[in-house]
Parts: sequence; C-alpha cells; structure tokens
Amino acid sequence: MEKNARPLSLSGHVGFDSLPDQLVNKSTNQGFCFNILCIGETGIGKSTLMDTLFNTNFENFESSHFEPKVKLRAQTYDLQESNVQLKLTVVNTVGFGDQMNKQERQDYSIVIFGVKYCAFHSYQQIVDYIDTQFESYLQEELKIKRSLHNYHDSRIHACLYFIAPSGHSLKSLDLVTMKKLDSKVNIIPVIAKADTISKSELHKFKIKIMSELVSNGVQIYQFPVDDETVAKINTTMNGHLPFAVVGSTEEVNIGNKMVKARQYPWGVVQVENENHCDFVKLREMLICVNMEDLREQTHTRHYELYRRCKLEEMGFKDTDSESKPVSLQQTYELKRQEFLGELQRREEEMKQAFVQRVKEKEAELKDAERDLHTRYEQLKRMHTEEKSELEEKRRMLEEEMGFFIKRKAAAELLQAQSLNVSTTNKKDKDRKKLSWSDSEWQQVIFIFPLLSSGQAVVSVKVIVP
Repeated sequence: MEKNARPLSLSGHVGFDSLPDQLVNKSTNQGFCFNILCIGETGIGKSTLMDTLFNTNFENFESSHFEPKVKLRAQTYDLQESNVQLKLTVVNTVGFGDQMNKQERQDYSIVIFGVKYCAFHSYQQIVDYIDTQFESYLQEELKIKRSLHNYHDSRIHACLYFIAPSGHSLKSLDLVTMKKLDSKVNIIPVIAKADTISKSELHKFKIKIMSELVSNGVQIYQFPVDDETVAKINTTMNGHLPFAVVGSTEEVNIGNKMVKARQYPWGVVQVENENHCDFVKLREMLICVNMEDLREQTHTRHYELYRRCKLEEMGFKDTDSESKPVSLQQTYELKRQEFLGELQRREEEMKQAFVQRVKEKEAELKDAERDLHTRYEQLKRMHTEEKSELEEKRRMLEEEMGFFIKRKAAAELLQAQSLNVSTTNKKDKDRKKLSWSDSEWQQVIFIFPLLSSGQAVVSVKVIVP
C-alpha cells in the first residue's frame, strides 16, 4: 500500500466541501467546555478579573488570609453568547501563598539563584488536583463502554498565574509553582493590579519576569504562530507577555459613555483602554483567538504526557527491547504472563513462608509442652514432698495431743485425790488429835499407779496443826 495518496481532480460537485459547516453545526449543538485555573494570593484580584473577562458576576466567596492549607474551589457555569453555549469552570486557589511551608524538605525543594526554597504545601494541592482531572479522563477513556461524547471534561485548559505588582522580581514561591506546573497546564502569567505601578516600572518588571522565567527553565504558554490566520497577532502578543491587567465591574461615565473602570482621586483607569492596561489583549488572546488551541494543547500535549507516563508505569510500551512495534494485545498478554508468573511466585513464597511458620510454631509448641511437662513433674514432686511433711507433722501432733490428754487426766485425778487426802487428814486430826509443831513440815509422798505410762510421783506439802 502506497504511503502517498495520488491526487485526482473532480469532474463535478460532490458535496464534502460542506464538512466544515457540518462540524461547526455539530460543535454548536453540542456546546463547548473551557476550564480556567486561577492561581494567586488572596486579595490579588482573581475573582474580579474573571467577572470582568466574561462580563458577568460569578458567585464569589470571601477568603481569609489564615487558611491552614491551600484549597481548590471549582465552580461550573453555563454561559451562552449568541447561539454558542459554553460550560465554563473556574477553579480558584484559596489560601495560596498565605501559609507557605518554610520548613525545608529535601524531596520538594528547588534551588533558585543558589538558594534552596520549599513550597510543597502551597503547590502540591494544585498538582494533585490537575492530576486528578487527568486521571478521571483516562479512566473514562479506558472503559469498555465509553461515553466521551457527553463526558464533562474537567481538565484544566488554561492557568492564569497572578503575579503581585511588586516591580522588583518574582517570588520564590511563584517560580517553584510555575516550574512544577509547566508540564501539566498552559500557564499564562498576568501582572495583577497593574495600575499600582508606573509604566516605566511596569516595562522593566515585564522584562525582569521573562528573564527569570527563562533562566529557571519555566515554560509558559506561547500563542501559536503556525496558523497563518493568527500568526501575526500571536507573534505580537507573545512579545507583550506577561499581560498587565486591571479588573473592575464598576462602570464610570466617560464622555457620555459608560465604561468599566477604576476611579481614583487622581483620575480614572479604564479597563478596556489598551493605553491603560493589557486587559483587552488578554481577553482577545484567551477567549477570541486561542481558546480552541488551549483546549487542543491540553489534550495533545499535557494529557498525552500524563497518559504516556501512566501507561508506562503499568508496563505498556509501543516497542520492545529491539525497537520493534508491539501491539497492545501483545503487551497485555506479556503483562498477563508476567502477572501470573509473579502471582505464582508470590503464592509459592507464601506457601513456603506458611510451612516455615507452621514448623516454627510446632517447635515452639513442643518446647512449651516439654517445659510444661518438666514443670508438672517438678510440681508433682514438690507436692509429694510437702504431703509427706504434712503427714509427719500430723502424726507428731496427734502423738503430742495424746500425751497431753494423758497428762491432763493424770492431773485431774491427782487433784481429786489431793482433795480426798485433805479431807481425810482433817478428820484424822480431829480424831487422833495429833500435836505437831506449827513449824514442822511433813512431806507426804503419794504414789499413784497410772495406766500404761508407768507411775507418777506427786509431792504434796501439808501443814499439820
């Protein structure tokens, strides 16, 4: 099959010259979507510029300078101009730059002019949001049953980066953030509140900004010059970047005409006067001339880069190790075999680990059983010894109790006999009237036969009157 098609001439009207009109009609019926990301410090004029750009009043919320972290607030609106419908999404960065993380982190720092800066918490939320929109579109694209024709595309098409009108140079946070975003979104830098610095300072400030962007390798969006119809104006407008803009929704009467302007004690700054600011240039380039190119660049450049990196992470490639083209099916089969092999390998490792754990557990249980048996035998032996000791103590106690009972019985018997002897002696004294000396003592020894324990000798001293 030949690579170059052979041109032929038509002998009459066919009708495919109406394809552009068909495309226009179809696109008009379907409508368009455009998503703008506004990055800038709180109070720099992002919401006011959006209201001025689209000549309407969007729903705006007041933001505080003391937000704990950066939040992205997305609001979608349905706009219509003539018979063209536009689904516009404005994403605002709330708290950007207000709570910059000043703690240096090696992984997310950047060196600018020999100085290391860290702005991880300021830009990372923005990067994550952009990647999330890319991921949502990629997941929809990879579905078996896709519905891209009515899918709401939330990918960011243009990023308006608002630069504070300091008149000196870019902040380190601006350079770090734009450097992280230039491969993910079309960046259009604008100088906000440009009416606060003089024209000479503004001109020098623009040159300084572009010089710093180039020296730090930040790639901003350049208006395309490959289309002859817009090449001239886009070339001219590329030389005016960054645009110095002024936003205002207030109208002032100038020369019997109501115009959007900002009124000061010293005069009036007209928003749509190109001698006062670059607002008209921004609106012309962003909306009237290059809106479709911004959408196309988002899809063909930034999204394709994200998609390629994601698919490469998943193992999909266009060529093999020998630089030969590989189909998606071949790559899928290869990855499937690799996955099955990895799954089998991990399953085998898990089995081996399980068997090893079981063996270790069995060894632990056997050791515990052995220790328990040894402890049981030791306790059993101790119990036997303690039981023998208790039996011996019991026997001795019983013997002592028996001996005590015998002694008690002997004492009681002796006491009873003593009483009888005393009574008998008294009667004998009265009867015999023995005359003993008061100082004499007579020891009478009574010997009583006891039971089986022998005999007991009791000495009793008796006073005989």
